[in-house]
Amino acid sequence: MFKNYIIVAWRNLVKGRMHSAINILGLCLGMSVALLIGLWMHDELSFDKNFKHYDRIAQVIQTLTNNGEKQTWWDVPYPLANELRTNYGSDFEHIVMATNVFDHLITVDDKKIKQRGGYFEKEMPELFSLNLLKGSRSALNDPLSVLISASAAKAFWGNEDPMNRIIKIDKNPVVKVAGVYEDFPQNSSFANLNFISSWDFYYNVNNKLSDMPDPWRPNFTTLYVQLNDLASIQTVNARIRDAKMKKINPQLQKKKPALFLMPMSRWHLYSEFKNGVNTGGAIQYVWMFGIIGVFVLLLACINFMNLSTAQSEKRAKEVGVRKTMGSPRKQLMFQFFCESLITVTIALIISLMVVWLTLPFFNTITGKQIKIPWFNVYFLALCVAFLLVVALVAGSYPAFYLSSFKPIKVLKGTFKTGRYATVPRKVLVVVQFSISVSLIIGTIAVYKQIRFAKNRPVGYTRANLINITTGGSAVHDHFNTIKGELLQTGVVTGVAESESPTTAIFNSTSGFSWPEKDPNLSIDFGVIAASFEYGKTIGWKLKEGRNFSKEFLTDTAGVILNEAAVRFMNLKNPVGTRVTWWGQPLTVIGVVENMVTESPYNEVRPVIYPYLNYPGNMNIIKLNPAVSAQDALHRIEPLYKKYNPDQPFEYSFIDTDYDKKFNYEERIGELAGIFAALAIIISCLGLLGLTSFVAEQRKKEVGVRKVLGASVFNLWNLLSREFLVLVIISFLVSLPVSWYFTHNWLQNYSYRTGLSWWVFVAAGTGAILITLITVSFQTIKAAIANPVTSLRTE
Repeated sequence: MFKNYIIVAWRNLVKGRMHSAINILGLCLGMSVALLIGLWMHDELSFDKNFKHYDRIAQVIQTLTNNGEKQTWWDVPYPLANELRTNYGSDFEHIVMATNVFDHLITVDDKKIKQRGGYFEKEMPELFSLNLLKGSRSALNDPLSVLISASAAKAFWGNEDPMNRIIKIDKNPVVKVAGVYEDFPQNSSFANLNFISSWDFYYNVNNKLSDMPDPWRPNFTTLYVQLNDLASIQTVNARIRDAKMKKINPQLQKKKPALFLMPMSRWHLYSEFKNGVNTGGAIQYVWMFGIIGVFVLLLACINFMNLSTAQSEKRAKEVGVRKTMGSPRKQLMFQFFCESLITVTIALIISLMVVWLTLPFFNTITGKQIKIPWFNVYFLALCVAFLLVVALVAGSYPAFYLSSFKPIKVLKGTFKTGRYATVPRKVLVVVQFSISVSLIIGTIAVYKQIRFAKNRPVGYTRANLINITTGGSAVHDHFNTIKGELLQTGVVTGVAESESPTTAIFNSTSGFSWPEKDPNLSIDFGVIAASFEYGKTIGWKLKEGRNFSKEFLTDTAGVILNEAAVRFMNLKNPVGTRVTWWGQPLTVIGVVENMVTESPYNEVRPVIYPYLNYPGNMNIIKLNPAVSAQDALHRIEPLYKKYNPDQPFEYSFIDTDYDKKFNYEERIGELAGIFAALAIIISCLGLLGLTSFVAEQRKKEVGVRKVLGASVFNLWNLLSREFLVLVIISFLVSLPVSWYFTHNWLQNYSYRTGLSWWVFVAAGTGAILITLITVSFQTIKAAIANPVTSLRTE
């Protein structure tokens, strides 16, 4: 019997080639989208799950009150690690303090390569279950030892044995390779961590730490812990909450620091805090794309339902004969489910190949390294479950509807689908296009928000500006000489030195005071110390006062404020105001327009610009627009190598650095745009199939009307009007839904665009135009057909 079901189902599939092709193509697109989104979601939701103690690992972070609001900081003071070991050690299996992970210059013989790494306490390999390919997890007990990743070992020594080789990290003393570990996966918080050095080594070579007068003041280290099996996060949070508060001086206690544990399971997807409350993070996009995947797949299933039930009159006699021959309804339903299963199986096989072929492109957009786990038992089981669920959803309505026909009416020839038979199909079309239009509106909103932030005034001129990493005091000591030689080349028009690039703030301060400041007020101002030429080089916009100038010897004790700082300090006449910075008296000489140096989606925070009287991290150069950037860089590089031969020449264009701030949102926008386009294509495929069926069903009517003098436009209007009305209804339905979700999404940004009326009009107009094009293809074809062909049997 089952074999008979398969044979009949296959024959029906082959018989209606056009509708079968539309069904398979629609399901293939829907299933491909669902599979791609499923693989992406799995990658996001499995972030960091490679760690053995994933559910027991956490990071100690803190909330503080600054500038009148509660802030969440992921960095802590370095003495906190010993404090937790001494007074709270019973709650923890491991406690590991570390520096932030970033790029360092690794020197091996004459080879210099930038590698990402950091300095960790010795229990790090145990805490994070490091998979050592060579060496021992106890290697970090020796401060002069270092662990490197397999990829880093290959980059330096190829296939040679890296053990006991000597390397140099930055300008520190040399260390010995004591182990090689397997690279962390890409969906890990430690992806691309290519070396792990000892915290003790870092402390010993860094005089600033040992000579620090108040080590509890600066927050620059990360602190990882592993809870023991009996401890709970809630209990430990309550115990360690005031661990920092008890150690800091009374001035810092105004910040009211409170410690708590951030579980590893929340690092990646729940990293955003507002006013001290965890508000989510990337998880919103995971669920957003999950919903999109379900909806796009649902659109494909609706196509199958619509096209299957639209052919009900053709299948009615088959149902009547089968029922007359004694076939029960459940067998008929099983027959139709078999047809659905075969169609979905073909679509799934094709969609798996489509996903395999498009994964490289998909990975490029998402910045991931996703692969299809072909031989994973769970993946294969999910594919089978996916197949059955889609077949059940797609085939359910046709199976129940077609198996319900009365055999007497069918065989007497009196069966008619009735005026209300098309209502479910119309409802499904409305649902399809409501989802599609909502996706289009959402995509436009994403792009509009990105463009709004990109077009935001940044307060300086990004064009032709480059950052050059100086890497020490050599450039600072020869800055005036380098500046003079650069200007003489004619390829640059300005040179300045600063401690931060214009697209970031590396330092902040709480030791800034001004007249009438509330003594109980806790602050955290950004600090960008800069040389005399800084303002002129970057082209910032002065609102009051003047720039730093060598003509005024007192400017070394001057400071420039941004508008946010002036507003926060409530200064009526800021220029000339006497302020202090850690007790050092300064005079405000100017006020500049707010510069967007951090997130372009947030409000600019208060920033002070003191004179730079110590080695900065950056040189900022304004290129001559009359000279090509390539030629300019060829002239600039030798000068920096001349005065700083140990530092590789590293530069970046500031406008490129600024654009990188939009990478994540742009990726989300691209994905949303692609999925919205596929949703429209799937909907239009279903519309194309329905239109062709209606045109075929009304072929004789069209022929009669044409003989009686109806024009092509009249016939096109007759056949298209119904579908056009459905799309207009879909647009009206999608308006409140899409407005609600896009409005809530935009609330995540402090600096956000509005929902302009044209966004909705554009989406609705686009959907109507696409519908007209899709419907017109079949309706015009039917309207221009020779009426003799359709009427010769009458």
